[in-house]
Formats: sequence, C-alpha cells, structure tokens
Amino acid sequence: MTTSNWAPYGVELSSRFLLGTAGYPSPQVLADSIAASGTQVVTVGLRRTLANMGNGGGDNGFIDIIRSALGAHGAHLLPNTAGCRSAREAIALAHMARELYGTHWIKLEVVGDEHTLQPDPWGTVEAAAQLIRDGFAVFPYCTDDLVTCQRLLDAGCEVLMPWGAPIGSGQGLINPFALRTLRARLPGVPLVVDAGIGAPSHAAAAMELGFDAVLLNSAVSQAVDPVRMARAFGLSIQAGRAAFEAGVMAPQDMAVASTPVSGHPFLIT
Repeated sequence: MTTSNWAPYGVELSSRFLLGTAGYPSPQVLADSIAASGTQVVTVGLRRTLANMGNGGGDNGFIDIIRSALGAHGAHLLPNTAGCRSAREAIALAHMARELYGTHWIKLEVVGDEHTLQPDPWGTVEAAAQLIRDGFAVFPYCTDDLVTCQRLLDAGCEVLMPWGAPIGSGQGLINPFALRTLRARLPGVPLVVDAGIGAPSHAAAAMELGFDAVLLNSAVSQAVDPVRMARAFGLSIQAGRAAFEAGVMAPQDMAVASTPVSGHPFLIT
C-alpha cells in the first residue's frame, strides 16, 4: 500500500507515523518497535536523558539506541520539551536539546494544567515565536482550538500538532468537529494529531479526516506486545490515508440503495 508523501519543514517523508520512545519494557523492544512501525520520525524527551545522566547511569544506551534506529531506518529525531511549565523553561530546554542531539527540530510542549496536561496556549505561542527567531523548526503541541492554531502559524510555525484527547488517555478523537474545522480552515498546513490515540482505529479515523500524520507513544509502549502494536498502527495509518485520498463515502441520513432499480432500465436474463 502506498500513499503520497508529506514534507514537514521541507523534509519529504513517506511515513506518516511519528513514534514516541518512552516507557518501553526494554531497549530491544524499543528498537524492534521503531523498525516494525515504519516510522521516519521518533520523539525523545530531553528531561529523561538528563535525569539518566544526573543519576550517574549515563544515558543507559538510550541515545545510542535512538541513533542506531535513525541510521538503520532513515528516521529523524524530534526532541521534545515535555514537562515544561513556562515558555522560558521550554525555550531553555529546546536550546539544550539542539546542542545535545544536533537537530533544530523541536516538539514544543508547555503544560498549562496539571490535571489534563493541556498545553498553555499563551506560553506555547510565546515560546514558539522565540524559538522560530532562534532558528528552530517548531512542532507545537496544542489543543484543537482554531484561534490558538492560527496564532501559532502567525508566530512562524509551519506544522501544528493538535491533540485528539489528553495525553495518555487513550480516548481517541474526543472532538471530531473541532478537528474537521481545523482541517477545513487550514487546508495547506501540515496537521499531526498528537496525544490521546489509544487504538489503531483512532489513528485511522484521524487520517480519514485528512490529517497529515499521527504521533503516539503510550498505545504502543504499554501494549502487551509493543512490536505487533507498532506494526498495527503503521498499517492503520496507511489505510486511513489511502481512504482519505480515495474519497471516504459521506454519511447519509436515510438509506440509499446500493443497486437502485427505480427509474433505471435494467436487463433480465
């Protein structure tokens, strides 16, 4: 199955699956899941790496695993600012990530609420504007609010990553109307559904809406068999995109006969 490519910040990618790297049962399972998913973008939290280093354990081979996967599968690293509670904190962490990982790509996260982990729209826009000026390619994690997304575009972001549901909740697409509105109002903007995806069917549904990609982590890393789940998500994302490109059937309020005969000539043999 093949679908058209997409190009965040001018980098052409054939895979529309972005995969997180936290919470896997072992480094080998992580590496095998990356391979099975077919992903070309993997995310990594700088705070985790720094914590490992600070605990005297080095990076526990984590960075080496990621870099090996990048080389083997032609993937790109997308560091994130997970855990930041202010624009200033996120900006500082982004600069550290660029120095450590050698990439100007950054997934921007600024938490605004401790219960839902909902991103802070003001802090996110503030940090995005500064990071764009500092030469970063910013992938901002945001809600599905149209005006917030427009402000992030005004700040210079070329990609948006609205949530499907709160992080790690596995609820899927809790507000399809808002997501459809984003897609309709921002037709030329690469949109990635990020957070809340719990099942391959959720990912397929996002792709059928016309979104460009899906980013997830927990649904794979916490599965009984992460490798098989990574493969399942990869296939569902391909299927959802193929369905969107083929033209998904519009729902109808009433029954419509698949083989209409009334008013149409037909042969009897």
